[in-house]
Amino acid sequence: MITVTRLNGTKVTINALLIEMFEEAADTIITLTTGNKLVVKEKTADLLLLNQQYLRTIGLIAAAQKSEITEGP
Repeated sequence: MITVTRLNGTKVTINALLIEMFEEAADTIITLTTGNKLVVKEKTADLLLLNQQYLRTIGLIAAAQKSEITEGP
């Protein structure tokens, strides 16, 4: 789960595994796999870091890296 800030200043915590994409224009829009969209204050680079940190905490990044090393090209 990651916590982001809506434009009105309220914090919302979302399931990072449901993020489909980030769009950055004047504001940043997070699109979830459910079709829901959130407009947030954070920039895409910050959201990527938050998402990567979360994936590390649940072991997904390490598992993917280990898989790539053991399977090879």
